[in-house]
Amino acid sequence: MKLYRIVLIFTFLLCSITGFSQIKFPALFSDNMILQQQTEVPVWGWGDKNAEYEVQTSWIQESYSVKTNNSGKWQVKVSTPKAGGPFSITVKNNDQSKTINNVMIGEVWLCSGQSNMEMPLKGFPGQPVSGGNETIVKSSNDDIRLITVPRDSKVQPKNDFEGAWHVASPEYTSDFSATAWYFGSLLNDVLDVPVGLIHVSYGGSNVEAWMNAEMLKDFESINVPETPEDIDEPNRTATALYNGMLSPVISYGIKGAIWYQGESNYDRPFQYKQLFKKMVSSWREIWDQGEFPFYFAQIAPFDYSVFTPDTIVEKYNSAYLRESQLKASHEIDNSGLAVLMDVGEKDNIHPAQKKKGGHRLAYLALAKTYGLKGFEFQSPEFNAMEIKGSTVIVSFDNVPNGLTSYGKEVTGFQIAGENKVFYPAKTVLRRKSVMLSSPHVEKPVAIRYLFKDYAEAELFSNGGLPVSSFRTDDW
Repeated sequence: MKLYRIVLIFTFLLCSITGFSQIKFPALFSDNMILQQQTEVPVWGWGDKNAEYEVQTSWIQESYSVKTNNSGKWQVKVSTPKAGGPFSITVKNNDQSKTINNVMIGEVWLCSGQSNMEMPLKGFPGQPVSGGNETIVKSSNDDIRLITVPRDSKVQPKNDFEGAWHVASPEYTSDFSATAWYFGSLLNDVLDVPVGLIHVSYGGSNVEAWMNAEMLKDFESINVPETPEDIDEPNRTATALYNGMLSPVISYGIKGAIWYQGESNYDRPFQYKQLFKKMVSSWREIWDQGEFPFYFAQIAPFDYSVFTPDTIVEKYNSAYLRESQLKASHEIDNSGLAVLMDVGEKDNIHPAQKKKGGHRLAYLALAKTYGLKGFEFQSPEFNAMEIKGSTVIVSFDNVPNGLTSYGKEVTGFQIAGENKVFYPAKTVLRRKSVMLSSPHVEKPVAIRYLFKDYAEAELFSNGGLPVSSFRTDDW
């Protein structure tokens, strides 16, 4: 016993004299991780203060020298080759060495938002994902790597989280974001390269929770917490999720981001566009990896009156938020919108058809980021209206092979005259346009399409992509 105590004391004194501490990697740098291909990716961790380390990768002969700062943190940018693997990364000095194994090189995407991004393949209790169980069973894939940042809310930025990368298998995919999975697995299937998905979402979160104080300084109506006690709602307090969940991920090498959020901001549709635009531009700035692609899902139709008085829903139904998202897609460079008018459920804010959303986000990435051609990837959008007497001819963009209603009558258009009263419009579907009229409107001035809280898609491109709800008025 005395000898044991002497050894223990000697070890303690030695550590105190040398300042020895073990090499530590953040959760993002674990076995089974994936790095973005053909770029300079940041790699970081912690060790002794003001100490020198050597970073070696198995895919390149040269090594990188790095020195820790006063906090013991080191960071270096490492060149990555074309997609492939497995590889390893080793960090060492004369006293210590630590290796990350089974590292793949490929395409890495950040997947963020609220509950419709968070919803796992196995579904929420009593709320299934269509085809989820079969997808889980077939999900084993060594070339897809997954990591999820756990829920957390903080007033100060965190630098790490509890978690690790996992190779895709039913054990891990069942609890992983369904939208993100369908997005990433289609990229993997089409591009035939490893794909990594970083999942960072929190159900019920509003957009300002994913922004920091600097991003929100021009939004005076939004309160930024100063102490932990100021976090009343962990998912709806400004800056709380940025600090608690996003901060540890910032700077990790990514190709781009996908986003599914907006439901918790539906009652502030006009402010949302400005908040969202600011968030995207700020994320790109702090990531310091250029104007990376940012693709986002339009919220699906749902009866929001179950949450809010009818008077508010009537004035600010969720069509206004969808409109803000549609406008934002035109004002944010290198972005795209996945329209989900055909997956909404009147009494369920979590649509079961997650495959459509994930695949439509993937279509955008495959076409706009990876340059694939020959398929439709953008929903038809209102282009112009031509008034001829009492008839309105409405034309659309993004209709390379025309419009279809799949043989069903189109009843979702409305038409109004100068009195601003909307009436149901008789709709005649043409190849790439529609003709609208109403016996109640002799001189049309405005039209609307499915511009209400809950609606079911009626008009599609031949590629099966639905037209978003829209209006031509600003009443």
